[in-house]
Amino acid sequence: MKLTLYQIDAFTSKLFGGNPAAVIPLDKWIDDDLMQRL
Repeated sequence: MKLTLYQIDAFTSKLFGGNPAAVIPLDKWIDDDLMQRL
């Protein structure tokens, strides 16, 4: 399975500030085992 991952800066209005967070857009929900491994 190939997933696209985006890293965003959460809780800030400044570039490279705040907390880094990963966002993975999904077409359908993935199983719990894979979710935990991510």
